[in-house]
Amino acid sequence: MSAETSTSAGTFTPAPGAAPLGRMIRAQAALETRMLLRNGEQLLLTVVIPTLLLVLFSSVDIVDTGEGKAVDFLAPGVLALAVLSTAFTGQAIATGFERRYGVLKRLGASPLPRWGLMTAKTCSVLVTEVLQVVLLTVIAFALGWSPHGNPFAVVLLLVLGTAAFSGLGLLMAGTLKAEATLAAANLVFLLLLVGGGVIVSLDKFPAAARSALELLPISALSGGLRDVLQHGAGVPWADLGILAVWAVLGLGAAARFFRWE
Repeated sequence: MSAETSTSAGTFTPAPGAAPLGRMIRAQAALETRMLLRNGEQLLLTVVIPTLLLVLFSSVDIVDTGEGKAVDFLAPGVLALAVLSTAFTGQAIATGFERRYGVLKRLGASPLPRWGLMTAKTCSVLVTEVLQVVLLTVIAFALGWSPHGNPFAVVLLLVLGTAAFSGLGLLMAGTLKAEATLAAANLVFLLLLVGGGVIVSLDKFPAAARSALELLPISALSGGLRDVLQHGAGVPWADLGILAVWAVLGLGAAARFFRWE
C-alpha cells in the first residue's frame, strides 16, 4: 500500500522550472497577437484605415493613379501601409506603454530572455501582417486587381520592410516616453502616408523632394511592391538595398539604445 502511495505521490510531484524556450516564445507570441487584435486603436491602424483607403480611392477618382486601373496602383501601396501600421506604429505605441507601466521590466525578469520577448513580438507582428495581407488581397481582387511579378520578390520586400519598421518602432518605444511615442508614431504614420508613395505617386513631388523621399523605407517598400505587382518587374534590388540599410540601422540602434525601464 505504501509503495502505491509513493508511486502515486511521485506521479504528481511538482517539477519547478522554466518551460522549454520554444514553448515560452510561442506562448508569448500568441498572447501578443491576441492583445493586438483586441485593441480597438490597433485594429483601426492595421485593418480599418488600409481597407478604407483601398476601397475609397479605388472606387472614387480622387487622386491621379496614372494609366490603368486605380486598384493596380493602390494595392501595392496599401500593402506597404499595412506593414508600416503594424511593424512601426502599432508596435511602437504598444511597446512604449508596456515600458511605461513596467510590463517590460517584469517580463525581462521572467524565465523568458529579453531577446526571446522581442522574438515573440516579431512573430506577433508577422502573424498580424499575414492576416492583413490576406484580407487586403481578397478585397483588392474583389475590386478588380490584376497583380503580376515574382511572389518571392514580394515576400522579400515585405520581410525586409517589416525588419526596417520594427527596428524603428522599437527604437522609438525604447527611448521616448509613452505619450511622446504615441504622438510621434501617429504623426510619422500620417506623414509617410502622404509622402511615401502610398496613395500619391512620388512623381507628383518636385525633383529635389522626390530624391529625398525615395530613400525612405515606406517609399522603397511601396515602390518596390508596385514595380513587381503592377509592372511585373524582376527583383527590385535598389529598393531591397534601401530597406536592408534601414533594417540594419534601426535594429542596431534599437538593440543599443532601448531602455527597459
